[in-house]
Amino acid sequence: MPAYLRPGATFAGPVAYIIDGDGLCVATGSGAWVEVRLADFYAPELAEAGGREAKATLAKITQGRRVECGAQHRSYDRVVAVCTLQGVSLGDKMRAAGIAPGGRGLTSPATR
Repeated sequence: MPAYLRPGATFAGPVAYIIDGDGLCVATGSGAWVEVRLADFYAPELAEAGGREAKATLAKITQGRRVECGAQHRSYDRVVAVCTLQGVSLGDKMRAAGIAPGGRGLTSPATR
């Protein structure tokens, strides 16, 4: 794993792609991007009620905007990170937009 993605490292860039309601790709320069799983918000799965709304909301909040992320660990092919936009975490922005947590990680303390 590159040093800029190790736990505790930070990276930033514009959001290039929305995967789902709690996953996005951050462009980090030179054609590189990082697939991120939000550490502080679990969205409903895309096939579940509210899943597509969560993805659309994350896109509305972040698409093309610069976010700053702090890497925590890896989960499969994603870096789990807390990302902020203008100093506010994306998890807090999703909750403020009325998106209810859901999905497989709902029991995680990060969603409480």
